[in-house]
Amino acid sequence: MYDETLRAQKELILCEDGTNTLYSKEFDEPYHSTKDGALHESLEKYVKPAFSLKKNQEKLTILDICFGLGYNSFATLYYIKKYNLKTKVHILSPEFDEELIRSLDTFAYPSEFKEIKQIVKMISEELYYEDEQFKIEILLGDARQSIPKMKEKIDIIYQDAFSPTHNPLLWTKEYFADIRAICHDDAILTTYSTAAAIRLGLYENGFYIFVHRAEMMRYSTVASLKMLDGLEYIDMELKKVRNAEARSMRDAEYQ
Repeated sequence: MYDETLRAQKELILCEDGTNTLYSKEFDEPYHSTKDGALHESLEKYVKPAFSLKKNQEKLTILDICFGLGYNSFATLYYIKKYNLKTKVHILSPEFDEELIRSLDTFAYPSEFKEIKQIVKMISEELYYEDEQFKIEILLGDARQSIPKMKEKIDIIYQDAFSPTHNPLLWTKEYFADIRAICHDDAILTTYSTAAAIRLGLYENGFYIFVHRAEMMRYSTVASLKMLDGLEYIDMELKKVRNAEARSMRDAEYQ
């Protein structure tokens, strides 16, 4: 499934929002949508919808799938600092590309991350950071192995793995079952994927499915273990009737 011989082969790419990302030769796709932009995508598809739904919680445990260039995690810290939020966050993030993490202190991040430069450096050196408000842990290795071992209950999942086409094992029904098992009963998940197979995999594990729309951004998905008000709800039972051939992805198909 994975090709370690290609893992180190990456190319720097400029996104339309002026931020940088990388193109992975191993997965044959960029780490972020070059159209939506690395920082813009992180804020609009992940951080903002998640925090708008969890704005009243004093503490949040976030599962960031997978760490990669760290945009989702770093954008979370940037967002909290920008709006002077008091929320304490603990971010857990699986990642098997240690060489990439070790290189992050030299990556050309946007100016918005200037205030957290020392945090980026610490993550790059120690794979860990902690202060009174923030705690970030990089879990080296395969996410499918590390997630079932997690002891903390999760409030928010940033489901931002490489695409289902190129990294299917992080999008299957069984994968989402592992996610569900470590979630609080009111957990939410944000993801760029709007594919029927992915939404079905979430739905079959007890998630309600919603459309998320943001300015200057293609629509995305919010999934919640509780019914939400104010979001565009997708009736998955009706979707199944209208598309009888739709199926969630299964581990057995990719092993």
